[in-house]
Amino acid sequence: MTKKILNEENIFAGFGGQGVLSMGMMLAYAGMIENKEVCWMPSYGPEMRGGTANCIVIVSDEQISSPIVTKFDSAIVLNQPSLDKFESAVKPDGLLLYDSTNIINPPTRDDIMIVPIAASAEAMKMENTRIMNMVVLGGLLGIRPIVQIETIIEALRKVLPERHHKLIPLNEKALRRGMELAKTAAAVTAE
Repeated sequence: MTKKILNEENIFAGFGGQGVLSMGMMLAYAGMIENKEVCWMPSYGPEMRGGTANCIVIVSDEQISSPIVTKFDSAIVLNQPSLDKFESAVKPDGLLLYDSTNIINPPTRDDIMIVPIAASAEAMKMENTRIMNMVVLGGLLGIRPIVQIETIIEALRKVLPERHHKLIPLNEKALRRGMELAKTAAAVTAE
């Protein structure tokens, strides 16, 4: 049996300040740690916080020919404007994972897997709204195991300044909780 070659083209999108770019960067760093080919391409408006931000992240077992992608295997969206913009950019049979706490009009496509998780509400329950992006990233990895959660933790240790390493256990908890939420939501939507 031949091993399936990994080639995941993802878009992460939301408001600036939601950790969209950080979420994508963590996935790219983890991919590098796992010796995969990676590309991280951020895009944001001049207003940064409060404006829209997105990043394309490609993780592949093979050389990446171009970072420019218009159709995605997965779209991970954290707000309504991003959902409106990127819902149609998901490939058929792709994944649209979104923070249901912040979406008023949910996606309507029936040719993709749609996974809502209440990431912002979950982060509030965990008493730190800044980990919402890790809940969402865990959700993605629960549906599409592009990299291992342990590798994300290793990436956090390398990227975060040492003074913030005390937050790594909370980030790991958020990743694992997101994974559980997404698996539960995917099972419900599959019924």
